Order: sequence, then structure tokens, then C-alpha cells
Amino acid sequence: MISFILANARLLGRLVDVLVEDGRIAACGETGSVAAPEGAERIDAGGQILFPSFIDAHTHLREPGFEWKEDVASGLSAAAHGGFGAIMCMANTSPVNDEASVTRLIMEKGRQAFPHGPRVHPIGAATVGLKGEAMAPLAELCEAGCVAFSNDGVPLKSTEILRRVMEYASDLGLRVIDHCEDPWLAKGSCMNEGVVSGHLGLRGQPDAAEAIQALRDIMLAEYLNVPLHIAHVSCARTVDAIRWGKSRGVQVTAETCPHYLFLDESWMEGYNMFAKINPPLRTPADVSALRQAVAEGVLDILVTDHSPHAAHEKEVPVAEAPNGFTGMDLAVSLTYGLVREGVLDEAAFIERWCYKPGEIFRLPVNHFQPGDPADFFLFDPELEWKVCRENLYSKSWNTPWLGQTLKGRLTAHWIGGWKIV
Repeated sequence: MISFILANARLLGRLVDVLVEDGRIAACGETGSVAAPEGAERIDAGGQILFPSFIDAHTHLREPGFEWKEDVASGLSAAAHGGFGAIMCMANTSPVNDEASVTRLIMEKGRQAFPHGPRVHPIGAATVGLKGEAMAPLAELCEAGCVAFSNDGVPLKSTEILRRVMEYASDLGLRVIDHCEDPWLAKGSCMNEGVVSGHLGLRGQPDAAEAIQALRDIMLAEYLNVPLHIAHVSCARTVDAIRWGKSRGVQVTAETCPHYLFLDESWMEGYNMFAKINPPLRTPADVSALRQAVAEGVLDILVTDHSPHAAHEKEVPVAEAPNGFTGMDLAVSLTYGLVREGVLDEAAFIERWCYKPGEIFRLPVNHFQPGDPADFFLFDPELEWKVCRENLYSKSWNTPWLGQTLKGRLTAHWIGGWKIV
């Protein structure tokens, strides 16, 4: 039985000791108030920040089929070093995760690589082959271990198919995570439509392409009285749609990503392929609106949309380059900047990264109460580190922050009482 006490850790501004026994929280209280059993190891946190392990509800692990970009083991390594005790991975693998055998393969790969965690929770395909033509076998996928359903990366054109998927998912107690993008307005786009796209001579995607689809989904969720989750929100118009839906009592939740809170379309200047993503980086006004929405809770959770690609895949003409950033290594370091800036306090920061995604997707979390899983990490907010290939645990380093110095990083991570970093 693992038994130890983590002493002098800063939890929500106060110094605490945490007693761990048999993989669970046995006690948590002011420093000096928690008695440790005889022989228990004592680990001094030195006043570093203590966070419960976070949940990344939107990742791409690439395995099976695209292991040169990422595999389950390397993705979980990035998660472990990034502060994530659980991650949810999208279905756009090859073969697509639209049958139980693929779900079980992903989960088994995770157990083999990290038997104590991080834990991988697959997201099943909403439609067969992600083609949008026929509903995937949702009950089979749920039974195999999927925790949600999505056609992420391929927007669902058919509202009738979306309706059926939402209804069946709700009957199973799970949510649909929809990639909101009008497939006609967005077709062939490389970035946000606006002044910068005009200057670069690139075809742009209007923000209305996202918002129109989000409004469709929200109205359908209201009509059906079922829950819905909107993926990677990038613009103010979509925030307005979500706020409107919530004001009407619609069971809609939504997420955004670190890049939409810190970067804008100007990062595409010079045809920067590391800044190409879908939905695209928007305007400074959108960045401001998204930050406000995260602060208010209109956007319920933060996710990475971790999308690793091999270096050579970005070294092509703009229209041919794949969309996406690698993200799990960087996310906590980046978004702790929201705490420094006063956009979020630490309690809200934990809520967006841990407790709310746990609530939405019914995953276990650590509230530092007796019996909770001993999943937590230490974070040094003053530690500076350079984003480079050698400092990233993902196979890929396709990030616009490459070469930059960030402030704050994880120093140790325990899952189920086991030290994994």
C-alpha cells in the first residue's frame, strides 16, 4: 500500500499537507495538522502550487493509423508532463474509431504504456467512417468504453443525422461533441476571413461559418431537450449563440483552447504554417470576447485540441498544410497566464480544467476530500523554460510557441498515488 504525505503545498492560496493512502486522499488540511502513519514518506512541496490532475476533453492521439505523428504512449507522456490525469481522444484515426475493437485497442495501448495513468477515454465516431451518412453503432461504442461521440474534423451536414445521434447519445447518458462549421462557407479556407487573409491572398473562413452551425445545434438541442457540447469555440458570434442558448435553458456546454485566448489571425503573417488551425485564429476582438466568456463561464471548459503533425507535413504550400497544433505539453503553462492577468482566479482555473469537464463527461476527479483519487500535480509558477523539441514529450512540435520562453511548469505528478513524473 502506497502511503505518503505531501507537505507544504499551496492549494488555493493556503499551505496544506495531503496524506495519501492506497491511492486515495486520506486527509488534507493546514500544514502541520495532518498526522502521517508511522513509516510514511514525507515529501516537501516547498510551497509550490498544488492542482488536482486536469482533464483534457479534446485531443488527437493519431493511433491507430498515423503513428508517425503521435501514438497513444507518446500522447499520454505529453499528458503526464502537462498535468493531465485523463484525456479524451477523438475518433479520426485509421481505421476510424467507429467500432468497439478500435475503442478497446486505444484503451489497451493506454494501459500498457501507463498502467497507473494518465487514463485515456476514447470518443466514438458519431457516424460510420466520419462520413456523415449513417449513424455509428453508438451503444456498442459506449459499452466498449467511449465517453462521448463526435464527428470532429468533419462537420455534420445532415441535421437529420445529427438529430438521431443526439437522441441515441442522450439515451445512453452521453453527449455529442460537435465540430461547428458550415461546410460550404468554410470550404477551402486556410485562415480567418478578413483584412489579414486579404493581405496574404488566402481564402478565409468567415466567423459566421462557425456560429451558424452552432445556432443550428443549439436550437436542435432545445427542441429535443437533450444535452450538447460545442467543440473549440473560436469567435464572439458563437459565444453570443451559446449565451443565448443558456439563457433559454438549453443543455449546451462549450469549450475553447489556449490558442484562441492568446493568438489572433496576425500570427498567419509570413504564411506561418504553425499557426494554421481549424477553426482558424480570429481577430483581437474575438480573443477578448473569448476571454470574457471563459471568465463568465459561458465557455464551460478549457481543452487543448492537441493535434500533432510531423514536421514535414507543415513544410508545404499553405492550402496543403494540415491544420492543428500540439498542445498538451504547453496548455497549463500558457493558461496559467490567465490567472496572472486576473482573468481567472485559481479556483475558476481548476474548475475549467478539472471539475467542470469531470461533471460534463462523468469522469472521476480529485476534490482533495477523503476517498478521492490521489491524482494531483505540483506546479512552479516561476519556473521558466524554452519550448523546443527537447522539452516536449509529444512526438511532434508543431506549435507557434516553438522557440519561445514560457513561465510556469509542472514539476511532479501523481496519479492514484503513483508518481509518474
